[in-house]
Amino acid sequence: MLLIYVDDIIITGSSPSSMAALVQTLSVGFHMKDLGNLHYFLGFQVNRTSEDLFLHQSRYLLSLLQRFGLDSAKPVSTPLASGQKLSAQEGILLENPTSYRQMVGTLQYLTLTRPDVAFAVNFVCQFMQAPREPHLQAVKRIFRYLKGTIHLGLHFTKSPLSAFQGYCDADWAGSRDDRRSTSGFAIYMGSNLLSWGAKKQTTVARSTAEAEYRSLASTTTELLWFMNLLTNLGYKLSAPTLYSDNISAISMAR
Repeated sequence: MLLIYVDDIIITGSSPSSMAALVQTLSVGFHMKDLGNLHYFLGFQVNRTSEDLFLHQSRYLLSLLQRFGLDSAKPVSTPLASGQKLSAQEGILLENPTSYRQMVGTLQYLTLTRPDVAFAVNFVCQFMQAPREPHLQAVKRIFRYLKGTIHLGLHFTKSPLSAFQGYCDADWAGSRDDRRSTSGFAIYMGSNLLSWGAKKQTTVARSTAEAEYRSLASTTTELLWFMNLLTNLGYKLSAPTLYSDNISAISMAR
């Protein structure tokens, strides 16, 4: 597989000889420098052994803390305050909304290796059009949490193919402005986290069961996508397992 971004290239594959031949072919037409095994690419750091791989963005996060003047901020233990509910109408409008949008944009990139802040980042993204002071404080809290957990990332281990497991949840009527819920999900194969996300539901759910059931439905589509992908690649897996903590939604699904 060949991944190209401007003048940076990653080559990956299961055949070292084929990879070496590709590098040789490219070197004929382009001036290239082989930097060896992948360690850093577009803000991602890669620590690899023969048994596992750790993907993180610690260096990138440090640069963001310095850029936004938060490198000396006090760390906190959670990305959002317990029970925090913000409104688009409360608080003083920011004089410079561009700075807010830049901060949130960098947080979105960080969620590629930090699923633990996916829900919080989705939350503050909802106020991009007209951010206010409470929204900015919420963004700064996410950075303070990240500062205290700067070395966290994604850990992948070698393991045989196994069935997928999906986990989903929803915060019923979490938005104070339109009472829409937000769905969240995580999909594992064995101990390896493959996909995750948080997204505001498109319509208003009239009960916790309805909000949770919609979360079940959207996570099911994600699971099916992975199943179809591996099927097309020639792998056969047993049916995935989907977990939810809402009894009413589980009863509806059955």
